Amino acid sequence: MLPSTNLSGVFSDAVAEHLAIIRWLSSQRKDFERAANLLCDCLRRNHKIIWCGNGGSAAEAQHLAAELVGRFQRPRSPLPSIALTTDSSVLTAIANDFGFGQVFARQIDALCQPGDAVVGISTSGHSDNVRAALERARQLEAFTVAMTGENGGPVTDCADICLRVPSSNPARVQEGHILLGHMLCEHIDIALAAEHQFENAGALLDFA
Repeated sequence: MLPSTNLSGVFSDAVAEHLAIIRWLSSQRKDFERAANLLCDCLRRNHKIIWCGNGGSAAEAQHLAAELVGRFQRPRSPLPSIALTTDSSVLTAIANDFGFGQVFARQIDALCQPGDAVVGISTSGHSDNVRAALERARQLEAFTVAMTGENGGPVTDCADICLRVPSSNPARVQEGHILLGHMLCEHIDIALAAEHQFENAGALLDFA
């Protein structure tokens, strides 16, 4: 017979911890707004946003890149955004030839231009390949944003802005990261959709 599990306690504890973390995130409003404005400026100047992370953070990187290339909540033009976690041939070739610590930095060398933005996601802040990617992006004069857990870790040393989730529990940190990521996408949507409408209205007036 399997041991009994207090599922009610698991549920209530997880919800309580999640809510406490989400409430704490409001204290990061200034850093969030700086990051959001930086990403908007990057896109306005026809640069791209590059995302990277490992495991669950890789899934979040892909998810958020897709929200920008596709559509989040408002009609707008597609936005240039890529995740460095999607090409298995590139990932395995770099890992085999240069080591796993270089799987993102090598792609940054190939794809990143001055004025781009690179967002590195790491629940611990100790992911060597994310740190290497942010470090190389800075050398290439790209803007860098780190999304980490409560201790920040070495990745913060390579980031212009750091968004931290106050937990050492990877599940709770990832939940905080996806909320922050969705809020960044919404900020971009609001700013760029409004500008898109303004430009379209101006074009209609010129035509008239």
